[in-house]
Amino acid sequence: MPLHLTKVAFGATGTDHLAERLLARAALGPLFLTTRYLPKRHQEIAGQGSLFWIIKHQLIARSPITGFGEAEGGKVAILLDPHLVLVSAVPKRAHQGWRYLEGADAPADLIGDATDIDQMPPALMSKLAALALL
Repeated sequence: MPLHLTKVAFGATGTDHLAERLLARAALGPLFLTTRYLPKRHQEIAGQGSLFWIIKHQLIARSPITGFGEAEGGKVAILLDPHLVLVSAVPKRAHQGWRYLEGADAPADLIGDATDIDQMPPALMSKLAALALL
């Protein structure tokens, strides 16, 4: 099973806002996040893992991680696919930086992606998830 990372989507109001931000940054060049240290388990992540985004205390979307590289100032770049994939909403406490997420604990993908115009609002997704309907 692949290993994943989780991270808070700071400042994002929802998946549509996050998807717009990622696509806008990808238009300027390769999409990446920087971190101080290379994850010790990076070989389990690169090419098969994803970065799961936390918005409003829930894992609600993921970006596939395509690899790792070098960034300015001796930092590490986490290279991402700019297309957001919606997942079944799962409660997750906010945290600083990134954390590992085992493949068995990762939420399942929903059909479609975050650029669909008929996407459900995160508040509705969380209510449906609480009722075990998603």
